[in-house]
Amino acid sequence: MQRKLYRSRNDSRIAGVCGGLGEYLDIDPTLVRLIFVLLALTGGHGVLLYIILWLIVPYPAQPLVPLSPRSDVTSNTIQS
Repeated sequence: MQRKLYRSRNDSRIAGVCGGLGEYLDIDPTLVRLIFVLLALTGGHGVLLYIILWLIVPYPAQPLVPLSPRSDVTSNTIQS
């Protein structure tokens, strides 16, 4: 089955581009973010590439389940 590139809903800092690339390439998204920062500092290509990917890479159709439950979300906050 062919994998598709999607922006990440779980590991997102700005738009989920680096998290999605990390999931797609099966590498740590922090490494992808570091590569984008290095590209941005050496000519600005990282910023341009990030914006282009932000515009063309979609979110997955169904939201993913969080990897771990957040401690600040309780049943009382959900019901309120």
